[in-house]
Amino acid sequence: MFTNILKKTAIAASLIFAAGSALAQNIKIGSVLSVSGPAAFLGDPELKTLQMYVEKINAEGGVMGRKLELVHYDDGSDAAKANGFTKRLIESDKVDVLIGGTTTGATMAMAPLVDKAGLPFISLAGAVVIIDPVKKWVFKTPHTDRMAAEKVFEDMKKRGISKVGLLSETSGFGASGRKESQHVASKYGITLVADETYGPKDTDVTAQLTRIKNTAGVQAVFVFGLGQGPAVVTKNYGQLGMTALPMYQSHGVASDEYLKLSGKAAEGVRLPTPALLIGQMLPANDPQKAIVTGYDKAYKDRYKIDPSTFGGYALDALNLSVDAIKRAGGTDKEKVRNALEQTKGFVATTGVFNMSPTDHMGLDLSAFRMVEVKNGDWQLTK
Repeated sequence: MFTNILKKTAIAASLIFAAGSALAQNIKIGSVLSVSGPAAFLGDPELKTLQMYVEKINAEGGVMGRKLELVHYDDGSDAAKANGFTKRLIESDKVDVLIGGTTTGATMAMAPLVDKAGLPFISLAGAVVIIDPVKKWVFKTPHTDRMAAEKVFEDMKKRGISKVGLLSETSGFGASGRKESQHVASKYGITLVADETYGPKDTDVTAQLTRIKNTAGVQAVFVFGLGQGPAVVTKNYGQLGMTALPMYQSHGVASDEYLKLSGKAAEGVRLPTPALLIGQMLPANDPQKAIVTGYDKAYKDRYKIDPSTFGGYALDALNLSVDAIKRAGGTDKEKVRNALEQTKGFVATTGVFNMSPTDHMGLDLSAFRMVEVKNGDWQLTK
């Protein structure tokens, strides 16, 4: 009898210990980002941001008494590698939430795996195809390419521009941006009189720009791409003396790196951007001002360089994940997914998120600010 009591006591103790261990386990945040390769200037600030804020959250006590653990892989801007690393995060690392997919191509390679595994996934890529149609386990923080096209065409309409030459990258982001631009142009009275493409690794785009320049009636150029390609386009645009023809870019270049790579040729370029790029210009009563200026200062203090909107996408994804975990009361994947879908009024660097079962992004056009390059810096348009 005494032996049985000892056994029961030992079993009870082991159960208590196991329960305590489960409560103390780290919350695993999986991440697949393009920290090297052509999309590195997008992925690098994303990783830096996640590392900095995971440390900050842990220093402040973690989430519900548990530490965050960032498990990261660099896909080298290769969608096939993104797929492989996602499989590893799901099967071996057993992460609770996944953040990443710097590019649309990587995200779309990852999406089927998270859907099959039932893992909450927040993408940092831009294409509307990521969340339209809605995928149960997939969310995203950046504005869509469709929204970017609409914001640009809205501005063109105000300036009396109706005939546009479109130049898009053949990557997932650029191809989707081209499709969405074609889809919404007529809504704003815009006719795409030229439609050219370039490769993400092209080092010269003068032939395509020359054809646009020689197109009868063309009033502006709209470039849809990300990474270094749009800077190459901008430099070629300057070399061809096309500055009398207004140039627009997408939010895929909303970064100071674009200004550095493009140089003086970027003068006068307009594009839609999240608030982060012009945080100090926001009025004091803007709901986003505190978070974007706070992130700006923290990033500069830590890394001695300016942050980018792409890092902001990662911060928003991390904060949305933490908020959902808290509201879910833990890391049960179905409950976290449901909490993400129910996000309302969540103020972040990218905008104010209001998600729903039919909207896994939760942003509208007001989350974009229209800017113009003036004297080598960004300026809000009137």
